[in-house]
Amino acid sequence: MKDGVNGVALAVFIFFFLAVTVMGFLASRWRRAENEHSLDEWGLGGRSFGTWVTWFLLGGDLYTAYTFVAVPAAIYAAGAAGFFAVPYTILVYPLIFTFLPRLWSVSHKHGYVTTSDFVRGRFGSKGLSLAVALTGILATMPYIALQLVGIQAVLDVMGVGGGENTHWFIKDLPLLIAFGVLAAYTYSSGLRAPALIAFVKDTLIYIVIAVAIIYIPIKLGGFDEIFAQAGEKFTTNKVGGLVPGEAGQWTYATLALGSALALFMYPHSITATLSSRSREVIRRNTTILPLYSLMLGLLALLGFMAIAAGIKVENGQLAIPQLFETMFPDWFAGVAFAAIGIGALVPAAIMSIAAANLFTRNIYKDFIKPDATPAQETKVSKIVSLLVKVGALVFVLTMDKTVAINFQLLGGIWILQTFPALVGGLFTRWFHRWALLAGWAVGMLYGTIAAYNVSTPKQKHFGGSSAEIPGIGEIGYIGLTAFVLNVVVTVVLTFVLKALKAPEGVDETSPSDYTADAGDPGVKTEMEKATAPTH
Repeated sequence: MKDGVNGVALAVFIFFFLAVTVMGFLASRWRRAENEHSLDEWGLGGRSFGTWVTWFLLGGDLYTAYTFVAVPAAIYAAGAAGFFAVPYTILVYPLIFTFLPRLWSVSHKHGYVTTSDFVRGRFGSKGLSLAVALTGILATMPYIALQLVGIQAVLDVMGVGGGENTHWFIKDLPLLIAFGVLAAYTYSSGLRAPALIAFVKDTLIYIVIAVAIIYIPIKLGGFDEIFAQAGEKFTTNKVGGLVPGEAGQWTYATLALGSALALFMYPHSITATLSSRSREVIRRNTTILPLYSLMLGLLALLGFMAIAAGIKVENGQLAIPQLFETMFPDWFAGVAFAAIGIGALVPAAIMSIAAANLFTRNIYKDFIKPDATPAQETKVSKIVSLLVKVGALVFVLTMDKTVAINFQLLGGIWILQTFPALVGGLFTRWFHRWALLAGWAVGMLYGTIAAYNVSTPKQKHFGGSSAEIPGIGEIGYIGLTAFVLNVVVTVVLTFVLKALKAPEGVDETSPSDYTADAGDPGVKTEMEKATAPTH
């Protein structure tokens, strides 16, 4: 790490940060609606985004600063096992092609803003809806925190904030400023801000990856030398390798499959999806989003490059920022740091909006103020989006960073337990609402306890997301094991409850709702319903 502040890199970083800040505030005027006081407008961008805006928004949403930093960091530390992220992002797109258009249609028809809205409408159960909402908020909080960790990592490498002995306020002031700006333009512009900024973020990331994958190997003597150096390190340390070992194959496969099932259960993924203007936009996006998987594969190779470049860091999350500062000219290192920093702002904004929408629609309106107007909902959601960011900021400033990372892994285990209610509900009404709630509880309980019991030499609890699979004896992803238990409990209890003729609740949807498109007769947005004359 270079001594002092890298002034050139910092100047370039600040330039791009100021540029996206201006864009964030100007976004409130982009496609402005006549009536902005509804969650359709503030939280979903008026459900008006076309194919390319949605593509950039989903890309900015799913491929975060944490992805940019953590995936190659996993390769840096453990070798090819970290490549599980590539097959899981390939698996996910055929999967979402089957159910996301159905979710978009029924949500557009009934004005659903969140997944919990759909679950409540489909199964007639506020309790199940509340469980899904709380899980979404719980899983999202550490994810937002990790975006701030990404910004902090970049600032540390640029030398901003001083050393470890610097007063905490001075050290964290740059992060506080970045947080304040993010909070302000999200509050002002809603989902339109990250949608507009995502264009800049993704363009920068593609430029940085394209340059890195050509420029760095040339400086290091080619890929043969890079792989040779990485192989030597893993052979010497006897940890990881260029090819996953036989013992780790179950872990690799279950982690890839479980992560694929979980990715579009996250509230921010659904928020970006529901912002599109038609179901055809969703279908097109499932075919072009794999372009990001190509980028992810190239991005992962940076982990091997960091080894070959001799990067030594205590915190693996700093490996790639440090690689950029070491290998790139200062001005282009600033561009790369800006890509990571903006790559944190976009998803953090979407995540805070998604969590706020869940609280507003499925806690505040369902249980606190059922007669809340669209304007009141929007106001509450704006305030909660600020509180969510404050919570994430406190999380980052007061807790060890490894704790944040492990809570994010736990978030993946948790959010996967909403799959039966959401995806199952999109195709069948057979599952009983009480059975789904019981299955969710079993999956959550097992997943949390199993993750708590995972230890490493450096950490007594929550040391990872893999453990022995009961009955098989292989090490696998805890989230997938919990999901299987969830499904088994749900199916068995559904048979029992149906035999006992337990009340099933009212389904407010109809089969045609799941194939409806914008402009179809009877399809109204939430705003159209709110402003329709009453008789």
